[in-house]
Amino acid sequence: MRHIVTILAIASIVAFVTDALAQNTPALTVTAEGIGSDGYIEPEFAFCIPAATLHVKPGPDKSIGLYWSEGPEGTKSYAIIGVDTDVPTVFDDAGKEGKTLPATMPRRNFYHWVLFDIPVGTHQIPAYTDSQAIVQHGKSVLKTPYGIRGVNDYAPYFASDPNRKGVYAGYDGPCPPWNDALIHHYHFKVYALDVKSLKLSGEVTGSKAEAAIQSHVLAVGEVIGKYTLNPKAAK
Repeated sequence: MRHIVTILAIASIVAFVTDALAQNTPALTVTAEGIGSDGYIEPEFAFCIPAATLHVKPGPDKSIGLYWSEGPEGTKSYAIIGVDTDVPTVFDDAGKEGKTLPATMPRRNFYHWVLFDIPVGTHQIPAYTDSQAIVQHGKSVLKTPYGIRGVNDYAPYFASDPNRKGVYAGYDGPCPPWNDALIHHYHFKVYALDVKSLKLSGEVTGSKAEAAIQSHVLAVGEVIGKYTLNPKAAK
């Protein structure tokens, strides 16, 4: 069952909105379809799901739904950035039996969704719109009716694997290491921008899109979902 979760539902999101207002940046109200009432991303929207053997298997990888309030006067487009901020910086023990990636390990960003130049009249990207299933070599289509896809970080992650390397445009869901002690947090931010187009071309990464967005932000809102494949991770 899918649920709608507002950004005011949990304390961390309230803190984000407060911080945005403190910086004189208006807050968009964002809701998500695919994040349960417990705050966890539902398996239907994940790249990997738990398995009885080998710990993990491919998931349905359908894109979550995002819905947001209208941007302030002067808004000409929107952008979406989805990022896991809890990815291990060292993968040596990832997926190894008898090993655990400690929660105290330094972490970095991993981009799961990059979408920009979203038309100003658009206030939703419904569930399943940007991904319906895992595509072996990633989705290669960059231009869509609802915006321009950037490339997520599965592209560099699979670059050395001839069976998986590809473009990986748009949304691909969570797949944290099954032996990670830390529960991962997935931040989905919606930006209202003062330009119709960021004028970015080619395979735009999450960090490149974020850099282009920063000087054009009129308002921003965020929803956060959690996910883990480790049954021993504290919930």
